[in-house]
Amino acid sequence: MKNSNSYMLESLKLAEQGRYSVAPNPMVGCLIVKNGRIVGQGWHEKPGAPHAEIHALQEAGLEAKGAIAYVNLEPCSHHGRTGPCVDALIEAEVAEVHFPFIDPNPLVAGQGLKKLESAGIKVVVGECEKEARKLNEVFLHYIVHKRPFVIAKWAMSLDGKLITQPGDLRQISGKISQTHLHHIRESLSAILIGSETARKDNPELTVRLENAKRHPVRIVLNASANLPLDLKLFSSKLPGKTIVVTSQNAPMDWCLQLKDQGVEVLGLPLDSQGHISLPDLLEELGRRELSSLLVEGGAQLLASFFKQALVNKVYTYLAPVIINELPIKQKLTWEQMEQCGEDYFFSASLTKDI
Repeated sequence: MKNSNSYMLESLKLAEQGRYSVAPNPMVGCLIVKNGRIVGQGWHEKPGAPHAEIHALQEAGLEAKGAIAYVNLEPCSHHGRTGPCVDALIEAEVAEVHFPFIDPNPLVAGQGLKKLESAGIKVVVGECEKEARKLNEVFLHYIVHKRPFVIAKWAMSLDGKLITQPGDLRQISGKISQTHLHHIRESLSAILIGSETARKDNPELTVRLENAKRHPVRIVLNASANLPLDLKLFSSKLPGKTIVVTSQNAPMDWCLQLKDQGVEVLGLPLDSQGHISLPDLLEELGRRELSSLLVEGGAQLLASFFKQALVNKVYTYLAPVIINELPIKQKLTWEQMEQCGEDYFFSASLTKDI
């Protein structure tokens, strides 16, 4: 017979299925177990849809009575887009409810636990807490700070360069890494670049995957309100939405032309350096329920986020190439990669032959 941790880990796997669709809600999975047998299971699919507990209870039916519910987040006790899950668990007469930690959402925050215990239901808290917090790190940050969880991303050559020479291909990393990045994009709410990256790379910032489940909101900062209107980002044919963030005094004609192309123009305050205020930007994105933000560059924008202590996580692709002042990057072959204390050691060869 499986132990409680095993069932909780299974609920986490169920929850993972909502990665591309539930934001700004958390990923939640639920198992209903009776006499060592799973009689119901479910996961939260999207905002406004029934929660994981409801799906699991519906599948369990009458067998939920006297059963144990394993859910990777404290069951909600308030009326939001859907009704309280604790009420459904109490009505089903489950015997026990297990979850990893108290939900920091002020609308829950232990109220689910109290309501369950008041109904005579045993509550067990703490199983697989580390894994559960990791799965929902974006939600947990967003619900506490009301700002998106910020991920700084860059690809880098072995000699520390973030961009190639003008005559070379713009991509530093290989095709597999680029596909990996598109899966990351697909899982996040928004993606951000600065105006120089928009000009030089002219990216689309879409998810280039077959049957992509969603495209993040594309955001470009342009305090000086001077980006060309024919950038790929501004094409009305792109899926999803593009936002240009500029100063509150941007020329009206330029703003109207962007709006005519289906691009939203957002005016925000500037900081003392004449750049868009990043804290104000994050506050606004939080109000729009954009719970995660991928900052893709350029170097100056990334540096600003780090300088203002606004980064929550870093994603880096280290490619076996040398850029330096070479007209075309020089490819190397990986030989060795290993952890050295807090560091990582890499070796790469300029030739395949010894």
